[in-house]
Amino acid sequence: MANDLSNARRRDPYLGNRFRIALEVNGVEEGGFSECSGLVVETEFEERREGGLNGYVHRFPKGTKFTNVILKRGLIDSDRLWQWHQDLVAGQVTALNVSIILRDPAGNDTKWKWHLERAYPVKWTGPEFKADASAVAIETLELAHHGLKKG
Repeated sequence: MANDLSNARRRDPYLGNRFRIALEVNGVEEGGFSECSGLVVETEFEERREGGLNGYVHRFPKGTKFTNVILKRGLIDSDRLWQWHQDLVAGQVTALNVSIILRDPAGNDTKWKWHLERAYPVKWTGPEFKADASAVAIETLELAHHGLKKG
């Protein structure tokens, strides 16, 4: 019997350019980021050999680590991200919950959402200026956090 694919539902992957960053600083949402990288969760393992057992090595989960998330956007009039980092430089750590939201191809419905728990800025990078270029001035914010969850 032949497979009938006429009723099969097509499942295309989501586009990487349909996302929104929901980052609240003092109750105000910051958005419009053009890049997000570092959504990585990695579990480390410890290996143990057992005497007389040569076929394999036991691997035990040791701990999980989360990489920093890097956000990039065109420089705008708001200096909230700069100020958030400057507060950290001055010794005042303000950890915030951050959400990264992937939208459907039309850019409307939320398809995936990742939450960074207790995130705080560890690096802010300003734009590069060149007299012979007309590129957008980009600011970069690097966030450390205490966990990445899918919401």
